[in-house]
Amino acid sequence: MRRYFCLLPLLLLTLLRAGAGSDELRFYLRSDPKTFNPALVADDASETVRYLTGGVLLRLNRQTQQIEPELATSWKVSGDGRTITFELRSGVRFSDGTSFTARDVKYTMDALMDPAVHSPTGDAFRAAPGKITSTVIGDDKVSITFPARIAGLPKLFDQVAIVSASSPKKEMAVMGPFYVSEYKPGVCVALRRNPHYWKRDETGHTLPYLDAVRLEIQANRDIEMLRFTRNEIQLINSMDADYYDRLARSVPGKVRDAGPSLDSEQIWFNQVPNAPVARYKLEWFQSRNFRRAISVAINRADICKVVYGGHAIPARGPVSPANKVWFNAQLPEARFDRNYAMALLRQDGFRLKGDALLDRGGHAVEFSIVTNTGNRARERTAAMIQADLRAIGITVNVVTLDFPSLIQRISETFDYEAAMLGMTNVELDPNAQMNVWLSSADEHQWNPRQKTPATEWETEIDRLMRLQASAAEERTRKSAFDRVQQIVAEQLPFIYLVNKNALVGVSPLLQGVSPVAARPQTYWNIERLKFSTERASNAN
Repeated sequence: MRRYFCLLPLLLLTLLRAGAGSDELRFYLRSDPKTFNPALVADDASETVRYLTGGVLLRLNRQTQQIEPELATSWKVSGDGRTITFELRSGVRFSDGTSFTARDVKYTMDALMDPAVHSPTGDAFRAAPGKITSTVIGDDKVSITFPARIAGLPKLFDQVAIVSASSPKKEMAVMGPFYVSEYKPGVCVALRRNPHYWKRDETGHTLPYLDAVRLEIQANRDIEMLRFTRNEIQLINSMDADYYDRLARSVPGKVRDAGPSLDSEQIWFNQVPNAPVARYKLEWFQSRNFRRAISVAINRADICKVVYGGHAIPARGPVSPANKVWFNAQLPEARFDRNYAMALLRQDGFRLKGDALLDRGGHAVEFSIVTNTGNRARERTAAMIQADLRAIGITVNVVTLDFPSLIQRISETFDYEAAMLGMTNVELDPNAQMNVWLSSADEHQWNPRQKTPATEWETEIDRLMRLQASAAEERTRKSAFDRVQQIVAEQLPFIYLVNKNALVGVSPLLQGVSPVAARPQTYWNIERLKFSTERASNAN
């Protein structure tokens, strides 16, 4: 009897802790995931779900920036760089209990490279035309052969979440630390601990430490901030500078600045030939002089100071200096020069009439920039661009849209003139940007899915991207990608504005968080995050 009563308080404590949700991590997604199919991920919310749930053969450690074994225990790349062979971890199961074998790797790669799927992840492997072949050598061994050498090949598998070939749940059967247990559109994505997750810590304890992750869907940053200060959510993976400064003054222990991130903010003009845009405006947008004039008329230093409170640097091109290996340090600093902007415009026949800039046909220069509603930094940046361009006679209208409507405009109907968004860079290697720079790719945003390159410089970028993706020598890869960055800086299909610092919010009661510059900044080691005993005591 005495033994029973001694155990009762412990049982009650366990029940109270479970009821208080002490093992459930909560943070926000800014929009609904567009897909749960890991092959189709192209948005931040879907990428978050994939990272937390997807089991991968190899994982890029975001802190060391080195590749590490996961579902593959070892790997070997052939001498010609065309074949990679994986030895797989045995005894591993998907979240629904289905066994993991080499057949699942083959099934995943076949689906990923199916041209009918148009997988953004698959684009990273398209170094050359031709078929990619996966060969099952045994239950625990598989080889994948590509039509040409792919440099940096192992790192690309960080984004390839393995899908079951036999589970009726298909992509919802996963091998990451968590699985999707519930999805309520517009409300949340609920994740539960994968009961078959294979990892253990140094003491033999089964990972992950957390029992659940609740991804609440909320675009309003004010609500996110309020709930974070109330400890109702425990992470903010990306924080606006004004929020960061506000919290740094009031609760400095809850914010961290991890320095320049890999991400960029940019604007671009719609250059799709058959877009529902006035022909004379398409002529502007397709002119390098016009794009360069817009670029040099924007005061990036002021944007960094006013919008980001100094927690950003002016962007030079498509790669942040936080990427120490691939950043082209020879690119010139961003230029702000209104006189030069006017000289460029005059070369294309533009002229000032009073306070308005007119093109050679007498049309007033006016266009709209679309961006996502609720993003205060982008709205303020757009307002500053309005003022900068007004100074050279250009009228800019800013249109904010909910994220699904925005994506439809820029990716499907092409019913827009200019857009402002950010580029989220998860990988350091340029191969991960094949889906942006190849002219045939979906994410070649200013003019996607081209059957043949529309311009000579896009033809050259196609050649250089395939060269760097297949070159044996790192020096050759570096030279080719440096040239890509130079062409982009000259042609400005994207007008890069700033590289933001990685500003994050972390509850002091959450242990194991070590913010990094690469995404995901706060939860890259999600399986090792846990709440402190102080949190459990306070909850009870």
